[in-house]
Amino acid sequence: MVMLIKCFLINEKTTAELEKNVLTVIVDKRAKKNRIKKEFEKLFGVEVEGVNTLITPKGEKKAYIKLKKEYSASDLLSKLGLF
Repeated sequence: MVMLIKCFLINEKTTAELEKNVLTVIVDKRAKKNRIKKEFEKLFGVEVEGVNTLITPKGEKKAYIKLKKEYSASDLLSKLGLF
């Protein structure tokens, strides 16, 4: 089984997105939105409201993962030691 979620993106723009409870991650290029949602929920024990994806100019697939209101995106990054 291929790991869909490769890494979290942390920069000025993605930090601003945390206020909207949105995490930004690089995922496998073949990953579908519903698979990204299921794997993210399973790995991190949160509920996902929605997933938006795009292909970057570098050819990577970027996913914007919006968490449900009961969960905090910045708390999740803190627990992982990324923020």
